Amino acid sequence: MRPSASPRSPRSVESSPVRDLLALTADPRMISFAGGLPAPELFDVDGWRAAFDRALRGPDARRHLQYAPTEGNVTLRALVAARLSGRGMDTRADDLLITTGSQQALTLVASALLGPGAVVAVEEPTYLAALQVFRMAGARVVPVASDADGIVPASLAEVVERERPALLYLVPTFANPTGRTLTRSRRLAVAALATEHDLWVVEDDPYGELRYRGTPLPPLGAAPTDRVITLGSLSKICAPGLRLGWLRAPEPLMRTLVIAKQAADLHTSTIDQAAAAGYLQSSDVDAHVARLCREYRNRRDAMLAALPDVTPDGTQWTDPDGGMFVWVRLPGDLDSATLLRSALREHVAFVPGAPFHVSDPDHATLRLSFTTSAPAEIAEGMRRLGTVLAGARRAIP
Repeated sequence: MRPSASPRSPRSVESSPVRDLLALTADPRMISFAGGLPAPELFDVDGWRAAFDRALRGPDARRHLQYAPTEGNVTLRALVAARLSGRGMDTRADDLLITTGSQQALTLVASALLGPGAVVAVEEPTYLAALQVFRMAGARVVPVASDADGIVPASLAEVVERERPALLYLVPTFANPTGRTLTRSRRLAVAALATEHDLWVVEDDPYGELRYRGTPLPPLGAAPTDRVITLGSLSKICAPGLRLGWLRAPEPLMRTLVIAKQAADLHTSTIDQAAAAGYLQSSDVDAHVARLCREYRNRRDAMLAALPDVTPDGTQWTDPDGGMFVWVRLPGDLDSATLLRSALREHVAFVPGAPFHVSDPDHATLRLSFTTSAPAEIAEGMRRLGTVLAGARRAIP
């Protein structure tokens, strides 16, 4: 008698340190610089309440509670397309697929383009949840060097030649975790490499509209190549609880992604899409984003102003033009994961930097998010962090 086949073992994937930290930071005494969370006091609650009310009134109310096309609400897609076009990336409604947050968009791309043993190139350090997605797909992730101007094209060319990756994943504008922005010349170099090697590039762009200084750069998807898949979301400029995102992809790939979306959940919430379409039509979203940028600029400045006084000599940090994050590197052999245990006792939290790395993690790094707390709270949180760092330095023989 033939023995029955053993069940396939689930892949071992580590939990996200950020998600784990969010549970620990529920204590109201905690000042958290851990999660990349928008400030809830800046949510336009009245505007969204009115948008949902309109979606549930009139002749379309029942349709907004029904099943809907996988591609998404056509009005919402047209409005998002117009917004993307206004940022320099010529887009039609048919170029877009509405997803349940941009995290699902990334998962759909992975399911369509990757399989066990596929190679994915990523800028190092990079977004934690992207690493989770690629590892769940069974892909092998390889790092590409980066510096203050983002991913290094020469390093990318060497990795592409050696590893033949199926795709490259980037957060080119106000990157998570570093806050860095890929320069215009490097965007063009990445696009040229993608065209030359038939390499798919996933441009994750959740923060692009949150610019606090400087001139906006065109998205990577505006570069002269048809190899870029751009992911976007309403999470950072409206509210993450909506779970409304999108992906922009060339037509031949879009057909595959729509099928993957059908298999995943048929379609994203009909009523939420209808409310979002109404909100984008009736609200001054540009004014709302401008308000976010003013508030977040002040919070970034409060964190940057505190860093010289609370960190030991030799500490380095990024000075982002936008987004949500400051990336810090402590001097010597200080270990941010060990420091976190002390920080939590002082009721302040951050994310250790090691998990953002694919190889050779730098344990002296950490990520600080400045968007969730007001400037006065940031000042107090940084004071607490300074106490932890001072104690750690005194403990070193």
